[in-house]
Amino acid sequence: MKKRSAFPFLNLILILFVITSCADKQESDSLSERISKNSDIEFVKKKATEIVASGFNAGDSYSEVWIRDYATFIELAMEVHDHDVIKENLRIFFRFQGEDGGIVDGFRPKVEGAGGYEYIYSDLEPDLMAHKNTVETDQEASLIHAVYKYVKRSGDRDFLNETIDGMTIAERMEKSVDFLMNERFSEKYGLIFGATTTDWGDVQPEHEWGVFITDDTHFAVDVYDNAMFMIMLDNLAELVPDMAGEMNEIHSMISENTMEHLWSEEKEQFVPHRYLDGSPFPDDFDEDNIYQHGGTAVAIEAGLLTKEQVRGALQRMRENVEAANASSIGLTLYPPYPEGYFLNEGMYPYGYQNGGDWTWFGARMIQQLIRYGFVEEAYDEFLPFIERVVENDGFYEWYTPDNQPMGSGTFRGSAGVLYTCIEMFEEWSANQ
Repeated sequence: MKKRSAFPFLNLILILFVITSCADKQESDSLSERISKNSDIEFVKKKATEIVASGFNAGDSYSEVWIRDYATFIELAMEVHDHDVIKENLRIFFRFQGEDGGIVDGFRPKVEGAGGYEYIYSDLEPDLMAHKNTVETDQEASLIHAVYKYVKRSGDRDFLNETIDGMTIAERMEKSVDFLMNERFSEKYGLIFGATTTDWGDVQPEHEWGVFITDDTHFAVDVYDNAMFMIMLDNLAELVPDMAGEMNEIHSMISENTMEHLWSEEKEQFVPHRYLDGSPFPDDFDEDNIYQHGGTAVAIEAGLLTKEQVRGALQRMRENVEAANASSIGLTLYPPYPEGYFLNEGMYPYGYQNGGDWTWFGARMIQQLIRYGFVEEAYDEFLPFIERVVENDGFYEWYTPDNQPMGSGTFRGSAGVLYTCIEMFEEWSANQ
């Protein structure tokens, strides 16, 4: 009589494991092939390179080089510009740094009688003028992000020791942290604050333009500003090891307080604001129901959410896109603030930063999905972004829910974040 195997069940498990492994490999290969064969990707890479090679201002609607934009396309800029030019742009922001350590939003050639902003001038840059949107609190973090990306990609650590008006760039970066801790720190929440804005936006509700703090401003803490600050602290700790102890200590405090005050366990989301002294919105308005796509993506980048919470965030974003009849997870927030809640007429529901669809932040969520291992999901959500670049032959600032392009058609921030996504997909494919 033939002897039977003592481990028939284990043999079956082994067979199933081999079959499953092969299926997983085929699935990975399938995605790699889809990435390599997608002609839209090559079009977007070429178009992004052309646009970033043509200049540094935010886009064809802007005269300024903005730091929050520059930080998101500096790596692509390094591929097509001399590194001395890249560094000079960074130096200019430090030359305009305030005595308090604050960083300006942007700079442009000096023009006599230019209207709009209250321009800032510096003897260190006699041919330029700058401005600062005081309602926002991400300029300091954006500059350090940009410096970090430059140094990491170039290996040029000597840049940190360059001196500008008696201070090294490393010292000036530390001074920008001092600005946030001295001028924008709420003892009530243990977090940095700014004016009330939508998600990552820079428009407050109490003024027709809304980019300057006024007597009517309502100050609040939010997740976007504090997540940007956390990334800044991480960057500084890595760039300047002598600062690591202090930066890590502040980072731990900001991380803990962000989750304590801004994360809702009940709703499984970050709430939009916690106010220092009252809200600008009606008492019967439940603002906590608003889900912020951009701030959540940056919070994930800062390491505030677990992998399962990232999965949950993607699911919520997908549900919001469907509910809003929108075109991508670049949807700023959902639901939008009601009509009339912002004096700026462009902030109508699903307009501009009040529910407009922004590649500039949606693509950052794509990057985080790849980083956390959700590559298939990332690719599915990536396709609408590149398809509309091809369709409109450009990188627009934002889109309406029905995918109509709005704003600048050469928005370099959008080009930069999409190019980074493509680099990440290609790196993932190369490792399969």
